[in-house]
Amino acid sequence: MIILGINAYHGDVSVALIRDGELIATAEEERFRRVKHWAGFPREALKKCLEMAGVGPESIDHFAVSRNPRANLFKKMLFALWKRPSLSLIRGRLENRGRVMDLAGDIAACLGLEKKKVHEKLHWVEHHPSHLASSFFVSPFEEAAICAIDGFGDFVGTSMAIGRGNRIEILDRVFFPHSYGLLYLAITQFLGFQRYGDEFKVMGLAPYGNPDSADLIRRLVHLLPGGRFELDLSYFRHWSEGVSMTWDEGEPTLGPVWAPKLEELLGPARHSEEPLEMRHENLAASLQLVFEEIVFHVLTALYEKTKLSRLCLAGGCVMNSVMNGKIRGRTPFEEVYIQPASGDNGTALGAAFYIWHQTLGNSRSFVMDHAMWGLEYTQEEIKAELSDFEDQLRDRGCTIQTISDERELCRWTSEKIAEGKVVGWFQGREEWGARALGNRSILADPRRTDMREIINMKIKFREKFRPFAPSIREEAMNEYFVDAVPDPFMIQVYPVRPEKREVIPAVTHVDGSGRLQTVSQKSNPLYWKLLGAFEEITGVPVLLNTSFNENEPIVHRPAEALHCFIRTDMDVLVIGRYIIEKERG
Repeated sequence: MIILGINAYHGDVSVALIRDGELIATAEEERFRRVKHWAGFPREALKKCLEMAGVGPESIDHFAVSRNPRANLFKKMLFALWKRPSLSLIRGRLENRGRVMDLAGDIAACLGLEKKKVHEKLHWVEHHPSHLASSFFVSPFEEAAICAIDGFGDFVGTSMAIGRGNRIEILDRVFFPHSYGLLYLAITQFLGFQRYGDEFKVMGLAPYGNPDSADLIRRLVHLLPGGRFELDLSYFRHWSEGVSMTWDEGEPTLGPVWAPKLEELLGPARHSEEPLEMRHENLAASLQLVFEEIVFHVLTALYEKTKLSRLCLAGGCVMNSVMNGKIRGRTPFEEVYIQPASGDNGTALGAAFYIWHQTLGNSRSFVMDHAMWGLEYTQEEIKAELSDFEDQLRDRGCTIQTISDERELCRWTSEKIAEGKVVGWFQGREEWGARALGNRSILADPRRTDMREIINMKIKFREKFRPFAPSIREEAMNEYFVDAVPDPFMIQVYPVRPEKREVIPAVTHVDGSGRLQTVSQKSNPLYWKLLGAFEEITGVPVLLNTSFNENEPIVHRPAEALHCFIRTDMDVLVIGRYIIEKERG
């Protein structure tokens, strides 16, 4: 049986295909459209997932959509009667609802099927149950507490649940207009970061500041018994005014969600072109502190409801890797599972598994222990795309060679990294989610104190405060990190051991932490071999890892990797078994 999960007409639209309860393929539309967080309908992702699975459209048994416009209608009606929101706010919601309700037509047109037949196979899975399912049903846990925290989806901002076997039971929910995601978004916009998904920049900025405004931020939210909470809505406008939103065929946009009263509390907002000052760093630190407090308030209450030591998390707020790394120390939970696409892209995965388990009653057999579920290019396909660039590369003084033996390829690449070269690494199937995990990565020497500035200024062209992640052989994790657990998805931050901070300064953030990615021989054997080769040369089993891109989605095709290599100061590109090196001097 084939189930196709779809996230559409929201941010980060995506597709996941499962066959008989096993994940076969995933794809995010932004990789094809080359626009971050692409919204609209995932046409290319839909086609590519079928191609990867080797099946035709007529073979699909169920279409699972991670939205349900009919969900929580009574709550929506009560809100409209109570708050009387603006007509523009209501109009925008109805327009998006109309697009979602016509998904059967979009799917049919994309795949060449009859709309009636698609409609007969279509399932609406509410947004938050899709989040919950995306984590629990692919986790290694037979029983666990589950929590989803995001902005909003189908009128819900936070969900608490329990999972047992092939069933999820929702225990409590917090409805619109109250949302921790909206709190973090409001301060992100206030600090001048206006693009959709910019919250991670505030998380990276926070360690540079002091949380001297934490008491002021706490005024924005009221904690209630049982893990519940309410925003002080006088500081927000998302619930009353027509906040502009676009979710159709392009980069999603959100207008300001904070109200003018916030400037009375925190001072003038920063415009995006203005320099970052200490005041802004302190606000970021204050937000991060308060955000952690209130999430731990929710999680502690969830533990009290379930008394289970295992936790599964999902939702856009769970991309906050700094918070994730503190859960085991700040709550009673002892084990935590977060799959690599915990944001809205992951709801496609969750919707598919929700139908397989919750709706159809099938038992569980699949565990997601790696993230490599996307497209892969053969050596012949790489050669075909490389041929279009050969003249341009040679005109720029590049040399091209091949190394067929994996061990030799890893040794050669490690030597270049140890020499201080920055390497683009394009191998195997692309990763699922926002992190490059060793298949579409830019790699460098973590021992060099200047490497962070080199990559930020000459390759990534981004803010200087943005950190880089350490990839480390799983067996060496405890030697370099404090109280860490294996994390192949780079979604938890832990302290670097004090004696190792000078050893790997390029991946140690200003507060002494690092966003850990552990690499095992099982999950990514080639990348594990590369780390081993680097350790043989340097004695350090760690590489600096950042996503292979430059202010764009992670590279998808070999041609995109070549374009990025040519237009930046990257030194080496290792793409399949081809090696391209720029001659310096």
